[in-house]
Amino acid sequence: MKFSGKNVLVTGASRGIGAEIAKVLAGYGLKVWVNYRSGAAEADAVQAEIEAAGGQAAVIGFDVSDEAAFVDAIKTIIDSDGELSYLVNNAGITNDKLALRMKTEDFMSVINANLLSTFIGCREFFKGARKKKFGSVVNIASIVGETGNAGQTNYTASKGGVIAMTKSFALEAATSGIRFNALTPGFIATEMTQVLSDEVKAGINAKIPMNRMGEPREIAEATAFLLSDSASYITGETLKVNGGMNMA
Repeated sequence: MKFSGKNVLVTGASRGIGAEIAKVLAGYGLKVWVNYRSGAAEADAVQAEIEAAGGQAAVIGFDVSDEAAFVDAIKTIIDSDGELSYLVNNAGITNDKLALRMKTEDFMSVINANLLSTFIGCREFFKGARKKKFGSVVNIASIVGETGNAGQTNYTASKGGVIAMTKSFALEAATSGIRFNALTPGFIATEMTQVLSDEVKAGINAKIPMNRMGEPREIAEATAFLLSDSASYITGETLKVNGGMNMA
């Protein structure tokens, strides 16, 4: 895949899917800014792994739900590199409870971390990218943002909002040569799923037509495609990477 830009910011990149996205994009020749909120040591390890493989990386710590911090971070990147070519909004949290037991603060904490942060990132990226009339953003949403999920009213609302918001940004940015797309992972084998029992994993796999969970690298490669010049005529789309769970 070819990339016309030179660098990318990946939020929530200290572990899991975000870390794999950072490593894959570095492998394609991009300088990767590895964002973390609390996992400084893990972010440093991602940077070290990228550099050991011959890539370029820098670590930048900030809370994506803190507007001032996000704005300052993008400014820092542009001051350092002269531009920010690509953005992957991956950071997010969960706070699962049945809706009848969910307090407003439980709901809003997830909305702020997942949806508001993505809005801030997209808006600030758009401001800088429109000057060069070039740039690409991938927002990591979730299959449950399309299907709903019991016990995750806050999370599903945040991810469904990311999908809809991505389309609006794509419409506003298209004439500026800037693309916005979303990606919805299904069940992915990460630290969160490793703790599940074999019985629970088997039950999950039985619901997936491909009969297995996805690998973080499969999400990372799909993200790279959407960012790259190979997807130069794709904007406002939602790429489902879920083993066939949601074919509608």
